[in-house]
Amino acid sequence: MLQEIAAAIHREDYRAAAQLLKPLLKTRKDDLWVQFYVGRVQEGMGKRNAAEQLYLKLLPQTSNPKLMAQIRQGIQRIEQQYNHDQETAIADAVKTPTGQQTAVLILEPIVPAGIQDGMGAGAAATDHKKMAEYKKLAAQAFGKVFNLDAYSARLQLPSRGWRLYRSGPLGELDYYVQALRQVNVPSFAIALAQIAQLKVFTIHYFKTLLPQPQVRCVNTKGQAGMLRFDWSAVTGRVMGRIPLFESVVTLDAKRRLQRKTQTQDYVPFCDLHLPSEGCILRLAERSYEFNQGIALVPETRSPIERDTVSQSWLYLMEQLAEPLQTVPIYAEFDPFANTVIDWRELLGGIEHHISLERRQPSLWDGAFHLYSGLAYWRSQM
Repeated sequence: MLQEIAAAIHREDYRAAAQLLKPLLKTRKDDLWVQFYVGRVQEGMGKRNAAEQLYLKLLPQTSNPKLMAQIRQGIQRIEQQYNHDQETAIADAVKTPTGQQTAVLILEPIVPAGIQDGMGAGAAATDHKKMAEYKKLAAQAFGKVFNLDAYSARLQLPSRGWRLYRSGPLGELDYYVQALRQVNVPSFAIALAQIAQLKVFTIHYFKTLLPQPQVRCVNTKGQAGMLRFDWSAVTGRVMGRIPLFESVVTLDAKRRLQRKTQTQDYVPFCDLHLPSEGCILRLAERSYEFNQGIALVPETRSPIERDTVSQSWLYLMEQLAEPLQTVPIYAEFDPFANTVIDWRELLGGIEHHISLERRQPSLWDGAFHLYSGLAYWRSQM
């Protein structure tokens, strides 16, 4: 009977092979050869995922050299077919009108449904176990899409914040987004041209806050003017801090002078997204004119608080929080920046519209603008 099944598979008559297998699945269902031919029929009928899972399950169970060789050949055939299908699909996607635009692929945090914050110790332990298992399965699926081993794939999947994983043609990255979506790995791709087209207005101060905000701002050409908008038009608020570095001279262990770079300070930024105007309204602690426009720190606070820029900034953020309480906040710039700061060529090509007094340019400016631009377009998807 097995020879007849093998002959049917050889002539690619998979329906006949399936019929011949039916009685054997009742009388010899534990026979590894029978199970193997089930996989061959699944493979031949296009059910490659099921066949691959069955092959992988059977491989460690057998010591028969002939069966082991055929199982390995089946796994290899499926991998080759998958790679061929992937290459064909990517080539077709890149041929689309926007497919060749340079884009970035962003991985989002892996969080299975049902996990909640603020739970008890027992529930937290259960959630941790669920999270570990979920991420293990996600890493296996991710590794298959990108041809990575499970360990390397697991290191790439973020548990918090976004991770910039790859840059390349938009068509290719869109293909990967669709492939990852099918295996429940959240991601998205954005063309850098979309971020470049955003207008940026730097707010110097709020003239009015309620009921309708009016701001004094400058555009990227340095032209100043007044802008009115509705709070309801704001779709996102991005919070982040950009570090300022300085070069210092210190003594090493052998009391020799050495020069190194260290963080001097952090400058808070806040971007407001206005898709109706195709723009970003940008606030920065260093450029906001706290002595102009609306009163920020009430008289009930101490003179020290009223005279401190950092306190004034915090109070400004408090005032913005009230009309924007239902607007999504993107406040995980730090973990994102840690994944992107080494992409020097990519960040160096981003026109970030950030002006901070420093001795030399910093890639952190481009990283923040990229993060804000990604958040802008992600909310539109």
